[in-house]
Amino acid sequence: MALSIRKSKLCTELLCAPGNLGMATLGQCFPVDVANPKEIAALAKSENVDFTVIGPEIPLVAGVVDEFHKQGMKIFGPTAAAAQLEGSKAFSKKFMKRHDIPTADYETFTDLQKAKDYLENHSAPIVVKASGLAAGKGAVVCQTKKEALNALEDMLGEKAVFGKAGKTVVIEEFMEGEEASIFAVCDGKSYLLLASAQDHKRIFDKDKGPNTGGMGAYAPAPLVNDKMMDRIKKEILEPTLQGMADEGNPYIGVLFIGIMATKDGPKVVEYNCRLGDPETQAVLAVYGGDLLDLFYKAAAGKVKEIAKINHQSHAAVVVMASEGYPGEYKTGAPISGIREAEECGAQVLHAGTKMQNGELLSAGGRVLGVVGKGDNLKTAIDIAYAGVKKIKFAGAQFRTDIGKKGLDFLSTHA
Repeated sequence: MALSIRKSKLCTELLCAPGNLGMATLGQCFPVDVANPKEIAALAKSENVDFTVIGPEIPLVAGVVDEFHKQGMKIFGPTAAAAQLEGSKAFSKKFMKRHDIPTADYETFTDLQKAKDYLENHSAPIVVKASGLAAGKGAVVCQTKKEALNALEDMLGEKAVFGKAGKTVVIEEFMEGEEASIFAVCDGKSYLLLASAQDHKRIFDKDKGPNTGGMGAYAPAPLVNDKMMDRIKKEILEPTLQGMADEGNPYIGVLFIGIMATKDGPKVVEYNCRLGDPETQAVLAVYGGDLLDLFYKAAAGKVKEIAKINHQSHAAVVVMASEGYPGEYKTGAPISGIREAEECGAQVLHAGTKMQNGELLSAGGRVLGVVGKGDNLKTAIDIAYAGVKKIKFAGAQFRTDIGKKGLDFLSTHA
């Protein structure tokens, strides 16, 4: 996002909060508590910021947009009430039920025993979700009842692995199909679609192992053809925007809809109130417009003034993660090869990195995102992996099959 916004003809200066090593090359970074709306607003006011764009979900759910509105400052993102679509899965499931938006059947629980009793009458596979924000790791696809009981214990039991986020749990039916991510920039009434994408949540190839925040993605997703997109717009996206407006919470911001393409058509897996990671790295790589202009017009209720972009190129991003992620992982490993990766044509984006005594080190679970862009999906994937091969740090792990589903889809639907 910072890269795309910095390229805008409207951007004379970019400030990032709290920022990272990659963002520090684009503008000044300021330490800030992203969960504190007043602190973010105070920074914007003290630095005479004309327009603020909120990236992550935590400040949105905390009400940063409401705080800016209260102080008469311009900002792009949904209010706290609208951000409930991501902040509370219990809220979003009830919302979909009220507005006949297709999604998995579900029940909501706050009591461990009642949740266990419900499981007794439902067969696996089944999905157990923490209702609140859980950094993309709160949805557990359980292949057996034992796995589901363990997930419930983790959330509602004494462990309370997800803290407050897991105090309410949604148990829902397992949906068969393939997932895709839809991104709409909304102004409360109208919207403009960005490229579709497909994320890879599991840590290992062939979708094995535990869920992560995302190990890679590609865009656009060939699964989302014109026919499917028409259904998504008519059955999901437009009823969502209309429903939010009718309930007094018009949705202004990026609406990210996780879709499952089932035999009965597209259904909602979840909503996010932001550009999701890692899909964004691929989606924005193929967006040819002025992102800041788009966000500014959307915040002003004028998204219709922005022309739709036809996506001619393709992009893929491969996440390089620390050893042990998404469980306990080691940090502090020296990183080399970024310049060589970029010489291969890849774009390297920082996630969990830090500089210490002039040396670049790993500092998080997901360390780097390596992006390839090309005229077709295979070229984009090849460039991304050529970059990955050049980068070295101890214990680095990454999937080797990012984008394979897209290539398989293209080969079977040629």
